[in-house]
Amino acid sequence: MINDPLLINDWHPVATTSQFNSQPIISVRLLGEDIVLWKSGNQYMAWQDLCIHRGSKLSGGKIVGEYLQCPYHGWTYNSDGLCVKIPAHPEQTPPTKAKVKTYLAKEKYDMLWVCLGKPANDIPPFPEWEENGYTWAVCDPIKNVPAHGPRIIENFLDAAHFPFVHEGVLGDQNHPEMEDFNVSIGANGIESEPVYIYQPAQYGTTDGGKVSYVYRAFRPFTAHMTKHVPEGWWGKDAPSATHGLMLTLTPHDELDTTVWFLISSTMWTDPEVLQHEYTKRITDIFEEDRAIVMSQRPELLPLDLQAELHLKSDRVAIAYRTWLKQLGLNFGTA
Repeated sequence: MINDPLLINDWHPVATTSQFNSQPIISVRLLGEDIVLWKSGNQYMAWQDLCIHRGSKLSGGKIVGEYLQCPYHGWTYNSDGLCVKIPAHPEQTPPTKAKVKTYLAKEKYDMLWVCLGKPANDIPPFPEWEENGYTWAVCDPIKNVPAHGPRIIENFLDAAHFPFVHEGVLGDQNHPEMEDFNVSIGANGIESEPVYIYQPAQYGTTDGGKVSYVYRAFRPFTAHMTKHVPEGWWGKDAPSATHGLMLTLTPHDELDTTVWFLISSTMWTDPEVLQHEYTKRITDIFEEDRAIVMSQRPELLPLDLQAELHLKSDRVAIAYRTWLKQLGLNFGTA
């Protein structure tokens, strides 16, 4: 297991709850640990993917009633991880040490979250999730991203790159300027004042204009932004709209990350349409970001503010690095 207490004692997304409809047993890797996910009745389980008998992977087994059976010798475990049956010796009571290592699992935002240690905080908040007037969805995950989590998060918190990395969608090189803003560090992480940036209007309905973003980082690997589009931005008499977007990561190994985007919006009323439309949009945008993040050196995020140059437009990134240093994050940082 990757030895970073801050991450071990935090919650991480590992799967969508809908995955269990077609895949009752799921194998994942989290912080260098192989995990088996399954359900006993309505209860989600997250265990070390290791049979205590001969070390085979339990994720290759099957669910028998409300028990998980190992594929090698059929040892069968209950929801507490205790072996309750050894088929080769049906008359024998399994020893008490025949117990799988179990972890905490919680369902939230249509996702399953796992903590490998003792959670220091609850699952990160999502201010717009299930709010009146919003429709929400979990986008398809972006897998096998060979980058460190802090670099991915910091890129998400940076609006100044929009005119150059996402020109024509999120920015315009003819309007790269940014107004001044402040960022605060508090008990719930970091939060910016509204960050205004010029964006070309989608679908060519208008010439575009300034939209606002409020950036937050609730946990080292979970960031959030609220984007507000003013009235008329989409076209004549078009209403204003607000989007909440959460970026959260599954750190499998040092250079293997799955990226999740969760969207909540006032513009859509059908969650399936929102999920389909935004998965394509956010995946296209992230692929442009991926090329930049993969090119950055050092690969680890420098927490020493003297290591790189910073401007006023970098205040969210400066706050994020300062906060990570205060928290004592080691994984993915220099």
